[in-house]
Amino acid sequence: MGSSIALHLSEMAGQRLRVAVIERDATYEWASAPRSAGGIRQQFSLPVNIQLSLYGIEFLKSGLKEMCAGLDVETDVQFRENGYLILASPGSGEASLRENVATQHECGATWISLLSPDQLKSRFPWISTDGVALGAFGERNEGYFDPWALLQALRKAATARGVEYIGQDVVGLSRKAGGDISSVSLADGSSISAGVVVNAAGAWGGHLVSMCGPGVTPLPVAPRKRCMWLFRAGAETASDGRPRPFDNTPLTVDPSGVYFRSEGVGGRFVCGVSPRPEDDPDVELGDLRNVNEELFEETIWPTLASRAPALESLRVESSWAGLYEYNTLDQNGVVGWHTDVPNMLLACGFSGHGLQQAPGVGRACAELLVHGSYQTTDLSRLGFDRIPEGRPVFERGIY
Repeated sequence: MGSSIALHLSEMAGQRLRVAVIERDATYEWASAPRSAGGIRQQFSLPVNIQLSLYGIEFLKSGLKEMCAGLDVETDVQFRENGYLILASPGSGEASLRENVATQHECGATWISLLSPDQLKSRFPWISTDGVALGAFGERNEGYFDPWALLQALRKAATARGVEYIGQDVVGLSRKAGGDISSVSLADGSSISAGVVVNAAGAWGGHLVSMCGPGVTPLPVAPRKRCMWLFRAGAETASDGRPRPFDNTPLTVDPSGVYFRSEGVGGRFVCGVSPRPEDDPDVELGDLRNVNEELFEETIWPTLASRAPALESLRVESSWAGLYEYNTLDQNGVVGWHTDVPNMLLACGFSGHGLQQAPGVGRACAELLVHGSYQTTDLSRLGFDRIPEGRPVFERGIY
């Protein structure tokens, strides 16, 4: 998110601004993006999120390459256009899915198709449609890519355009009497004067706001843990003759929230699920070393075996955990100026869909900083003002 904002800003403003990105984890060992599923979809319920993802896919397919023209930057992010397949149970799940797809079509994402159980079995012969009333499938412009490749491309392109990267942790913010931040204090004892501070600190965005002192409205963004597993299917076919999911299997979201997608070839897949709210505490960075293996054994594996019977037999090859920037108000991104700190621009709290929205948010923030207003995608609905007003903006498509 920070590198996307920096790159878009450096392109839009040229040499008129000095831009620095302060990275607490300069190696990105614990960064959220490389530990994610790398998905991009237009299957959201809110037009603003659909529009962000529309720019995101345009950026992955052509925009990044165009922005890096003349720069020594690798722009192939290994996008696999295998789609998203979202399954809905009968009743409210089916009704919501129909409404969501209608909204997606209104926003221009007409490539998303509704599939009946019979159509699902015809298109995906590995699937069991027990408990499924309807599916929505992105025929194109959806799928997954290499998050590390995108992160490196954004950073290298921003650096080539004059952005400075500083490998330090922020330990304090100094403010003027009017509320503006005047300087940023770093762990090595130095400080940086700042005209504008962009808070793209992800899971630590709320912590950064707390440095502004008492009386400042908190940002309800907390670090949570999400675990993923890489496994190999143990059988070519299930006992009932259904094949294993193919090597171009879309990122499939079960009505339970369990998701999986293919990873390369040879019957390898990645999977995960969000834990139950009562099992989802705030975490520290060190907690990422502990993967919740019970979640796989008790929730994910049984669901995989039920939805794709050939996956009843599998072998886990690796597992890992990453940080999730959880917006406790409504699980939606917060983009806009902080009402109590006039020169802090917020861009965090995306609750699992920040990677795919980073290009669109980067462009939008650059527009605010250079032009003073949104010029393309209006993100006002995601503004910080909804936080003190207690006005959540709910997105159905959170997985």
